[in-house]
Amino acid sequence: MATAPDDPGYPLGAASAPDLAALAGRLVQCRACPRLVAWREAAAANPRAAFRGQVYWARPVPGFGDDAARIAVVGLAPAADGANRTGRMFTGDRSGDFLFAALHRVGLANQPTATGLDDGLELTGVRLVAPVRCAPPANKPTPDERRRCGPWLARELELLAPTVRVVLALGAIGWDAALRTLEEQGWHVPRPRPKFAHAAAIPLGRPGGGQVVLMGSFHPSPHNTFTGRLTPEMLDAVLTRAKELGGLV
Repeated sequence: MATAPDDPGYPLGAASAPDLAALAGRLVQCRACPRLVAWREAAAANPRAAFRGQVYWARPVPGFGDDAARIAVVGLAPAADGANRTGRMFTGDRSGDFLFAALHRVGLANQPTATGLDDGLELTGVRLVAPVRCAPPANKPTPDERRRCGPWLARELELLAPTVRVVLALGAIGWDAALRTLEEQGWHVPRPRPKFAHAAAIPLGRPGGGQVVLMGSFHPSPHNTFTGRLTPEMLDAVLTRAKELGGLV
């Protein structure tokens, strides 16, 4: 599979994936961003004391959840000692702890905790995706890294299009990535582009008819949750509304 943007085949590895399983199989081989490859592998080679002795995933992280999801949750990027360690979106860090507890409270997850690939967690009606699939230094991918990684999100949303009714963006970066990706796929995005806001709900026209609703929520980062900018009640309310709009109630 082509793994570099200057390769004529890039990003055809993403665009031609016939299903979500094939997409994940191609994604985990990607080495398109040298800075991110170096960072994810350095984190695995020099883990925090709490995780010494664990074998890190240290590869791009595929989407996780229901293959026929009504709700696609768009985050930011894996954490170096979170999903980069466990190999699953939002698993193994405080942001994920907050998110999975909320998903369980509203009936979208079968358990409130997530620790690793073999923990028995299952999501119903929802899938977790991200615009950047490798852990970035300081949790800040560059614009070029977001551009290079974009085809993976684009193809995942395209494969989910037959069932997805709500795209829930966690934070402004997820919001912008979702808008950009959907617009590139021919969805009807208002002009000027709607700005991110917590609990925002913007209908976007599907190519050929119908619509999906883009929703926003503050990201469940420790900064947002520790300061009270995002409370459990606030996230529960957004997820409950997403369930209603997605026809899951």
